[in-house]
Amino acid sequence: MMDDLQELYQEVILDHNKSPRNYEVLANHNHFAEGDNPLCGDHIDVYLKVEGNTIKDIAFQGKGCAISKASASLMTSELKGRSLTETKELFEKFHKMVTSEIDETPDMDGLGKLAVLSGVKVFPLRIKCASLAWHTMNAALENNKELISTED
Repeated sequence: MMDDLQELYQEVILDHNKSPRNYEVLANHNHFAEGDNPLCGDHIDVYLKVEGNTIKDIAFQGKGCAISKASASLMTSELKGRSLTETKELFEKFHKMVTSEIDETPDMDGLGKLAVLSGVKVFPLRIKCASLAWHTMNAALENNKELISTED
């Protein structure tokens, strides 16, 4: 990874870990899911307020490593106000980005600040930390009441 991207990656992770955006219990949510990464100890709850075809509001709470918390913070910032179709497309792009081969350059167009998380693919064990919030959000969209685990 280029030095500039590595530095940006570290800055964004530290910022969103220290001051996570949308870190709260969303009182008026109508979708919810709970996620767990037992190997790392990450645990996250995702709350969504969906109206029609739009995520009107989104929030999370939980505990975990800096990558997990930063990913959830970035995710909630990017998804607020998006359509469900856009949300699913962004999930697919994000997932492809973090799971692509190290020497592969995935399409990061439209990912915005989420692109800095491409750095996790250099650390294979951290991919689950970065993707936990996203899988939990997908489960929340479906109102899946089962605990989402990175080990399933």
